Amino acid sequence: MDFGRLSDLRYVDFRLPPDHPDTAAVLARAAAAPVAPQVFVGCPIWTNKAWLGSYFPAGIRDADYLHHYARQFNSLELNTTHYRIPDAPTVRKWRDAVPVGFRFCPKLPQVISHDRALYNVDDLTISFCRSIRELNERLGWCFLQLPPTFGPEHLSRLERYLLDFPADIPLAVELRHPGWYTDKVAFAAVAAMLEALNKTLVISDVAGRRDVLAMRLTTPTAFIRFNGHGLINSDYQRADIWATRIAEWLQQGLQTVYFFVHQKDIMHTPVWTQHFLEKLQALSGVAVPAPHIIPQPVQGSLF
Repeated sequence: MDFGRLSDLRYVDFRLPPDHPDTAAVLARAAAAPVAPQVFVGCPIWTNKAWLGSYFPAGIRDADYLHHYARQFNSLELNTTHYRIPDAPTVRKWRDAVPVGFRFCPKLPQVISHDRALYNVDDLTISFCRSIRELNERLGWCFLQLPPTFGPEHLSRLERYLLDFPADIPLAVELRHPGWYTDKVAFAAVAAMLEALNKTLVISDVAGRRDVLAMRLTTPTAFIRFNGHGLINSDYQRADIWATRIAEWLQQGLQTVYFFVHQKDIMHTPVWTQHFLEKLQALSGVAVPAPHIIPQPVQGSLF
């Protein structure tokens, strides 16, 4: 995720802002009907060749990468769907490669979000939704990433699209135009609309756009995209900060967390995730198996 990525981090305040005042009300309503919380953590891709011989067995076929990825993480930010709508047999192969309890979070195709900016996309949306329904119980929350050119002046277009979006498919919405966050009236309007339609506002934690950290939950599901910087000290500090905030939200009634980790070097992602999940379990009691290096057979060994 290059959005908001900086090379010079000296002047970045990585602290999370306080919760938006309306977040407490969303969580309080969820707390009235408590459910066992679920936490899903994942990467943006599964074809991580750098993991061969550590987090993946050495010598596996490309076709087996997803199977082994799903033994390290329990979710996937499915970015491949941003570039094309997969056919049903492909989606069924993805579904069958992962265990029960795994969740895919497909990104809506860019032809819908970017090329057409939600104009005349009914057929494309129907086609996309028909395909990803093949994931069945392994379908998590899809997410609609809107381009930086899609601002508050397009609120009515977004509302129309979300009203027509199939209600059986959970959807999160990522807003990147600065105007959504600088205009308090516009932000209040879009957040209220998302809450009314049971759509989640994506929270992105990136160095160069601290404004998108609105900390406004619009449903009892948090959808967080995190940009790391190679396991420097601030990466671990941010892991602790996020674990603390999520633990607080879980105590207040949050039901589900999707947390997707973006690191330029994919070898850093499992290490960061181990630290984050250990901290989260210590604070919340919610245990999620962390990625781990697997034993590799020793070539030529008789044992």
